[in-house]
Amino acid sequence: MRLTMYTDFSLRVLIYLGTKDPEKLTTIQEISDAYNISKNHLTKVTFELGKAGFIHTVRGRGGGIRLADLPQHINIGTVVRRMEDDFDLVECFNSATNRCPISSICGLRGALGKALNAYLSVLDEYTLEDLMFNREGLREILKT
Repeated sequence: MRLTMYTDFSLRVLIYLGTKDPEKLTTIQEISDAYNISKNHLTKVTFELGKAGFIHTVRGRGGGIRLADLPQHINIGTVVRRMEDDFDLVECFNSATNRCPISSICGLRGALGKALNAYLSVLDEYTLEDLMFNREGLREILKT
């Protein structure tokens, strides 16, 4: 299983925000500079994170973003499920577009489905807080 860059960037934004004072706003430009990621990409990511309720966004002059909840309440499995566009590991996972002639008698879908569920179950065991076990080290590297 490979996460999209979109989900990777989403997790990085959350980690960055988790290192900050929860009351202070952070700009997309700050995060862009810290990770050397396009501001345009991060704008799209933060918009979706805001729609999903993971971050609060404040528009206008003096605006910015911050976590919508404490890091220990933001579940990584939930974030990944929300930010990934699909989990169709192989063609037969999507019944609308499946054209594989052996899918009705093949065991691959079941095996990969079980693997995907295990993958997501492991992510469900982690919160944003767990990913930031070295908060001081993160602050130093990200210059937050």
